[in-house]
Order: sequence, then structure tokens, then C-alpha cells
Amino acid sequence: MAAAAPRRTKIVATIGPVSENHDTLLALAQAGMDGARLNFSHGSHEDMAHSNELIRAVQEEIGRPLCVIADLQGPKLRIGELSRPVMLERGSGVTLVGAGEPQDGSLPVMPAVIGDVLRPGHDVLIDDGLIRLKVETVEQGRVHCAIVVGGAVSAHKGVNLPGVPLPIPALTRKDTLDLEAALALDVDFVALSFVRSAADVRDLRKLIDDAGSTARVIAKIEKAEAVDMLDEVLAEADGVMVARGDLGVEIGPAAVPLVQKRIILRSLERGKPVITATQMLESMIHQPEPTRAEASDVANAILDGTSAVMLSGETAVGEYPLEAVRTMDEIAREVEPSLGYRHQTPEVGDAPSVGNAMSNAACDVAEALRAAAILVPTFSGRTASIVARLRPRRPVVGLSHHQYALQQMAVEWGVTPLLIPESPDVEDLWNLSIRAAREAGVVSAGDLVVITAGTQVNIPGSTNVIKVDTA
Repeated sequence: MAAAAPRRTKIVATIGPVSENHDTLLALAQAGMDGARLNFSHGSHEDMAHSNELIRAVQEEIGRPLCVIADLQGPKLRIGELSRPVMLERGSGVTLVGAGEPQDGSLPVMPAVIGDVLRPGHDVLIDDGLIRLKVETVEQGRVHCAIVVGGAVSAHKGVNLPGVPLPIPALTRKDTLDLEAALALDVDFVALSFVRSAADVRDLRKLIDDAGSTARVIAKIEKAEAVDMLDEVLAEADGVMVARGDLGVEIGPAAVPLVQKRIILRSLERGKPVITATQMLESMIHQPEPTRAEASDVANAILDGTSAVMLSGETAVGEYPLEAVRTMDEIAREVEPSLGYRHQTPEVGDAPSVGNAMSNAACDVAEALRAAAILVPTFSGRTASIVARLRPRRPVVGLSHHQYALQQMAVEWGVTPLLIPESPDVEDLWNLSIRAAREAGVVSAGDLVVITAGTQVNIPGSTNVIKVDTA
């Protein structure tokens, strides 16, 4: 009898001070971590290289691929250097400066562009909006603000200017250096922060291609401009992240839930993986159990169809990283049986690709026959993404002879990545796929399976056949 179906929504954990050691990473992977995020906003290149080395060692130990995502900082404004935190009192004022040494209690904001872009009436939000300022005057690069919501401000806290375009490239000098370091580690995805247009994604992809890397691009949706240009961004990106922290600061918390649903739906329609992130189990940074609201939030993202859910501070700096991953796993297993199959019939005017049409048919056949699994031999992993977008009830097995494809498929909803040897012809490919699925315990001898692949083996994008076979 085949093993029980695995959890289908994937879990990504951010690696940080509490988790960048072998034993904790191993425990997180054993608890269900499918991908690891390296946050290049914090830590040195040496730190990232050390974490990546540990992740790959753990991958070998557990015997399944783990996806590594390098998250670039992007054009983020931050409070500059402060010798000590500054307390801002509501009802008083503070001056923001973009260059030079802060004086008389003023706050430095870097990069030094605020004097050029801020105008009276603009809002300035600090530390994910916990502190709110209102611009009153701007004089010679010094921005005088009224303190609407006060609090303590420490060095390097994030600064947001909702609705204010920033004259900063999507890839800063720091990002370019970080990208070079990340690609040297053979990361699987590069996440681009504060995407504003499809051109931002294209620029990053060119740098990746020029470096000869197989890394794919995740566009982080956290600006109003990206929401407005969502379809164009999705057309260029390999996947997206609903980065709800800065997104909520930019568009307001009340707008986030429906925007999240829209992003997930559009991603599913395009067959692109989507990660939902930020404050999913925030209370578990300091508590061993989530709030009921957090459990509902995670469950709703899964019901929306998100490919993966991501933990941030919970696993990077939290006191209960292992419990947080286990909680994600438990919620997903509880909710997933309620998910429905997303059968898609092409509408008049649609121009579906052969791959899309074949994946639709393969899922329909598998459902009709109650097949034990859908086997997807794939060169790059892209066919597995297209099958997974339909959220079939049957297990999906993505098989490739490329290790990078297996690692990238590790964050695809419902996909179990398995390694197979390179095959010279399609008949051999089918046999190798069935054998690998049996050896992994996904199917048992005599089970009915549906295979979708290309008769031209080892050529990306050549899927053109569906085969029903017996394991």
C-alpha cells in the first residue's frame, strides 16, 4: 500500500541567528521545512554562505531536496546610524535628514533622497508603520515632521513613504553585490524586493542569465505599483511573494486580504508558485502556540491556494522556531482536505499552450480514473508547475535528472520532487519515472498512474503526451 499523501502546501523558513546551526536546521527540515530563505538585508556574505552550506548538508541527511531563496533588500529606506534609540513623543516634532551628521535630535534616513521627494502633507512611516509622521515643511533637504504616532526609533529601522515614487533603482549597489554572492552559492530563487514594474524583473533576470545561473526570480509584491501592474509582473517573474509587511504599510492593512487573494488567484491562473509571507505566526516569536487569529490567517491563505507559507522572525530570531514549523504543518494538514480541484476549461478567446492543455487533460484523466498519482518527468520543473496550478487531488510527482529543478520544485504546491537518471528515449523515461515513484513509496505495484511528458526527451517545454500505466 502506498504511503499516506504528504502535506501539499509547502513551508519556507527564514534562517537567522536562532536557526543558522546544524541541529536546528535538521530539526526544522524533519518537522516539514521545504525551503529556506536567506535574508540579505541582515547578515554578512559569510553568514549566508555558512547557512547555505548547512542547508545543503541537511538536505543530504534527510534525503529530499530543499529550496534556497536569496532575498535581496531592494530600494528600502532605513534609519541611519544612531548612537542610541530616539524617543519620539506624539504631538511634538522631529526633523529627518538625508545626508550629513544628524544634529539636535534629527533622524538620518538613507539613501539620501527624502529631501528631493517629500512634500508637505506626505506620510512617513517607520518600523512597519508603528511610528507615523506627517511632513510639515521641507527646507534645504531637511524634512520637518509632526509626530502623529510616537515611539522609540533605533538604527536601521525601515522607513516607508506611501504613494511617493523613489528615484532609486530596483537593484541597488548593495543588491548587485549580494546577488553576486547569492549566485555563487547556487541558490534556487532570487527574491526581488519592492518590485515596481515588469522591467525590474527583466533587469534582474538578465543579470542572472549573464552569470550562467539557473536561479529563478520571485517578484515580491509589496508596492502599490506592483499591485497595479500585477499581470505584467507575473508574465516576467517565475513566482511571486505576497510580502504583507511592507504591502500593508503601503496600501493599508484593510486592503491586504483582498489583494492577497487576487495575487494568489492570478498566480494560479498563470501556473506560477506564490508564497504568502509576513506575520503569519508572529506571536510564536515569543509564545509556544499561535493565536486563533493567526491560525485562521494561515488556514485562509491555504484555502486561497497559496503554494507556500513563509515564516520570518518566527524561525530567524524567535524562541520557538521548531514549534512554528510544526504549527504550520498541522494547520495545512487540517485544512487541505477542504481544497477543491481547480478544473479549467479553456474559454472562447483563450490561446492555451500545448503544455497547459496537456496538464488540464492529465489532471482530468487522473481524477476520472482515481489514479494513485500524476507523474511528471520534466527537464526544468516547469511542467510540474503547470500541473500543480490546478491543485489536483492526486499526488503530483515531479521527476528530473537536474538537481536544481528538484530543489526549485520543492516549493511547488503538492509536488514531490524525485531524482531520475537522464533518459535517452521516452519509453525509458516512463519506466524510470514509475520505478522512482515506487521506490519512494508514492505508489505501489499495481497502482494506476497518469504520466504527462514530452516525446522529445530532455527538451524543455516539449510536453505533448499523456499515458495511463500501471506501476
